[in-house]
Amino acid sequence: MSVDSAGAARTAVAHSVRAQSVTSKQLRVSAAPLPTPEALTPFRGTRYKGEGVWRAAGRLVAGRAAVYTTSIRLPGTSGVEVGIAWMDTKLLRARLYSGSLSPGGQFWKYTAPISPSASRTLVAAFNGGFLMKDTKGGYFSEGHLVAPLRAGGASLVIYRNGFATVGQWGRDVGMTPNVVAVRQNLTLLVDKGRPVRGLNPADTSTWGSALGQVVNTPRSALGVTKNGALVYVEGPMNIVDLAEILVRAGAIRAMPLDMNPFWTVFATYSPQSSNGPASPANGRDLLATMVQPPGRFFESWDTRDFVTMSVQPS
Repeated sequence: MSVDSAGAARTAVAHSVRAQSVTSKQLRVSAAPLPTPEALTPFRGTRYKGEGVWRAAGRLVAGRAAVYTTSIRLPGTSGVEVGIAWMDTKLLRARLYSGSLSPGGQFWKYTAPISPSASRTLVAAFNGGFLMKDTKGGYFSEGHLVAPLRAGGASLVIYRNGFATVGQWGRDVGMTPNVVAVRQNLTLLVDKGRPVRGLNPADTSTWGSALGQVVNTPRSALGVTKNGALVYVEGPMNIVDLAEILVRAGAIRAMPLDMNPFWTVFATYSPQSSNGPASPANGRDLLATMVQPPGRFFESWDTRDFVTMSVQPS
């Protein structure tokens, strides 16, 4: 459904959702960066060169790195690597871009392609969640409540100042006048710093339909750390591996995002000048194995929702 103002949608949801644990301190995005993340301990005994070691990626923000990336091998005997990105929510602002297919509608201001003006502050971008028919949750952005927000749903919540977090709707996060976007997708995959109960490594349906019933299909997820940083994980793995890697990356809560080869993508952009435009030419995927290139977000044919992380205004 579409509303003329965000207020009507917020009021309707607020009557049914009262919980809101995001504090006013968290909402005051500061120019002071978060501490650089510490290297991750590999699941396997011998660390290959660079495994778990964070590397600065993307445009600098006031001379500082706002995104760090690394890779780590899956638990067990597999030598498969997955990618992890860490994002400083004190230096970056999040924005939800909506698509004509997901969530649907032709009324969006923020939709692909990323505009030339927005490209001048773009640092990173990543895929959203499932199609609305599969998400078992709701979607709210730009004053449009496309689908009702579900209590208990795993939710990416973006506030007016660009601060973003992940939580369970109605417990960790809820509707307030400062909320400008909510993207729900299934339920939390990680909660209280641990994988949720009942995960099955052979699952190909409960946590999303795996293409060709391939268990170790590319999967993506977004989590939040104790100090408020966002962590994105992507790679070919089962749902148990995904949860364990999110925890290893420091996530205290995390939600699944999209999956399968054509939909998972995380890219950073490094223009030559501080305010130069991000473009496919200066973009880089988190993993070389990603099917979608950094240029996806600059294509008008992209009909799916995605999230951008940009320079936070001073």
